[in-house]
Order: sequence, then C-alpha cells, then structure tokens
Amino acid sequence: MQSLATFHLGDMADTFVSLASAFVLGTVIGAERQYRQRTAGLRTNALIAVGAAAFVDLAMDINGNPGATQVLAYVVSGVGFLGAGVILKEGTNVRGLNTAATVWCSAAVGGCAGADRVAEAIVLTMFVLAVNTFLRPLVNFIERIPINEKAAEATYQVHVTVNQEMRDDVRDLLVEKLDAAAYPVREIEVLERGEDEVELIATLAPTSVDAGELDAITTALEEAPGVAYATWTSRTTD
Repeated sequence: MQSLATFHLGDMADTFVSLASAFVLGTVIGAERQYRQRTAGLRTNALIAVGAAAFVDLAMDINGNPGATQVLAYVVSGVGFLGAGVILKEGTNVRGLNTAATVWCSAAVGGCAGADRVAEAIVLTMFVLAVNTFLRPLVNFIERIPINEKAAEATYQVHVTVNQEMRDDVRDLLVEKLDAAAYPVREIEVLERGEDEVELIATLAPTSVDAGELDAITTALEEAPGVAYATWTSRTTD
C-alpha cells in the first residue's frame, strides 16, 4: 500500500520524461560509438545514461536537490569503474581511453536528465558528438605533422655495443662527447650482450635534443676501437 501512497501522476510523468530523455540521448551517443566498433557501444551508453538519470531522479524525489547532489557525486566516481573496464593495454599501447571518456560523458548526460535539466543534457550530447566526430580530421592532421625533436619532451638514450675489454674506455668517451654537446648523462646502464660484448645505455638528463647532434655523436662513437654499433632512441615522457 505504501507504493500507492507515494504514487503521484505528476511525479511519474516527470520521471518518464527524465528517463526517456536519457534513453534517447544515450542512444545517440552510443550509436556513434557502435558505428566505430568501439567496446562500449549503443546499449552500454544508453544504459549508463538511463541508470544515472534513474539514480538522480530517485534521489530528488526522496531528498530534493541535496539528495540529487550527493548521488551525482557517487555517479561520477562509480562510472569510473565502468570506464576502466573498456581500457585495454597492449604492450606499450593503451586503447579505449576515448571510449572510457565517452562513457563518463554519457553518465553526465543521464545526470542532467535525471535532475530535470533536459536542455543541458541535449547541449552536452551535442558537444560529445562534436568531440568524437568533428575533431577527428584535426587529430589526423596533427598526427601527420613530423615530430620536431627540439620541441618534443621525451627521454633520450644513447646505445653503444662495445667489446668487453674496451668497455671502460668507450664509456668515458661516450660521457665526454655527450658533455661536449651539452647533453649531460643522468645514468649509464651496462647490459651483457654475449661473452665478449656489452651494451652501454646512457640516459640523458635533457628532455629535448637536436637529432642531428645525436646522429653525429653516434657516428663518431662507431668509429672508436671496440665499438660494434651505436644509436640513440627516444620515448615520450607521458
């Protein structure tokens, strides 16, 4: 009987509008993800939006705006667990970050709808679609721009494969040439590469370099006695 006592046609209509709005907008966001064959597709985004709207709407019915505010805080953190489920790490590559962020935004859309902010939910949906659709050409353009080593912040290493007997001499030469080029060495690691060879890996302190200067240094090192091979590598610091 308590259910009949708490039933109000106006409140029910309000809840229906909130959930329907969340369903439609979540479906729109999910359709774009489904079209691109992402892990979290149409149904996932729709369910997240509807679920967030339901929690917020229920909290508003029970405790008004303070209740909705409290539930929204839990929705923001709780959806993070769902987002983590679509992030995949394959070696040094990480996939699914964009999809996880979209899932987070779907929850925000549902929260807006549940809080009776349907207009804000529609605007947010438009921005989510714009980010996932219209920014793609800009991303592709930026990725085609050649990397400028002088401007890029990264960790740079110089690798030298040398005869075991000449290890100390070549290490001193390596440090000397890098210091002369104003590239101080942060550390040098020595790896065994067989019975007679070792690899010296010098990690540079600077986070940006001149590629031509490092090429010249490795070329000079290859001409030193006992050196079989010399090169340099970089990896981004992010």
